[in-house]
Amino acid sequence: MRGAVIHAPGDVRFETVDDAKILKPTDAVIRTAVTCVCGSDLWPYRGAEPIGDPHPMGHEYVGFVEEVGSEVTGLRPGQFVVGSFATSDNTCPNCRNGFQSNCLHREFMSTCQAEYVRIPNAAGTLVALDEVPDESLWPGLLANSDVMGTGWWAADAARVRPGATAVVVGDGAVGLCAVIAAKEMGAERIIVMSRHKSRQELALEFGATDIVTERGEDGIAGIRELTGGIGADSVLECVGTAQAMQQALHSARPGGSVGFVGVPHEVAVDGQELFFSHVGLRGGPAPVRRYLPDLNERVLTGRIVPGRVFDLTLPLDRVAEGYQAMDERRAIKTLLTP
Repeated sequence: MRGAVIHAPGDVRFETVDDAKILKPTDAVIRTAVTCVCGSDLWPYRGAEPIGDPHPMGHEYVGFVEEVGSEVTGLRPGQFVVGSFATSDNTCPNCRNGFQSNCLHREFMSTCQAEYVRIPNAAGTLVALDEVPDESLWPGLLANSDVMGTGWWAADAARVRPGATAVVVGDGAVGLCAVIAAKEMGAERIIVMSRHKSRQELALEFGATDIVTERGEDGIAGIRELTGGIGADSVLECVGTAQAMQQALHSARPGGSVGFVGVPHEVAVDGQELFFSHVGLRGGPAPVRRYLPDLNERVLTGRIVPGRVFDLTLPLDRVAEGYQAMDERRAIKTLLTP
């Protein structure tokens, strides 16, 4: 089969890779319906993370079950499934506590920009739909496998409540999905920090009420001005840089909460400053599996349309162009069709 392989910064190729196959009795193999490029894929693409030897890429997926291992229950060939970027057995203590992305048997997906994908811990990771959905819904369901689930986790971790004022730091796909989540959770005011017009427009359509274009201290001042000098109840940090984290922490009111879901890069938090701020801080890899049944239903009924974050669609064999477009900010998120 063929799939995306990263060789060096800026060098992603579509080439022959090892066939997806059952390696453990708890595995399944799916045929990819659609997949995509994630903003976090840009970290190694830009040289901000070591690459090492050439290796496959991709962790977002929806598709059709092709084959299941001998110990997989509840799945059969032909079913349309949505899964998380972090696999889970969905039965260990961490899973039962709702943190499937910290399953004791967790594996992170990393081969999904391909024609077929092996899914470890398949029974606990994959959520099968009752029937094959209309293709128009596939992008939204794909978003649920990571960016929508991660945006939902950002809002959940930041304790967004009905009537709250929420700030979203970041206008990538996760940040835009976090706007959807904050709106669904009842936030009355949603302030998005963004400097890109097309993303601002989509954020407003998703439910944002205000836009702050400044960054750093000027951005924090803008948030303070909009919140009566106090800060927001909930701040959703969806970037992962040191500046974004500082912006988030200083935009929250005393007693407010920050949910951080951007993979941290060179982020350091001053413990004494956090102590005296009375700001709560919670984050980590999103427990997407916890949210999938609910998010899938919201997409299938048309209540939310997170698939709109895909503003570029390419055939899978042009995956390198998708990376380049996102790196150059010509696209928010690239959808890939096998």
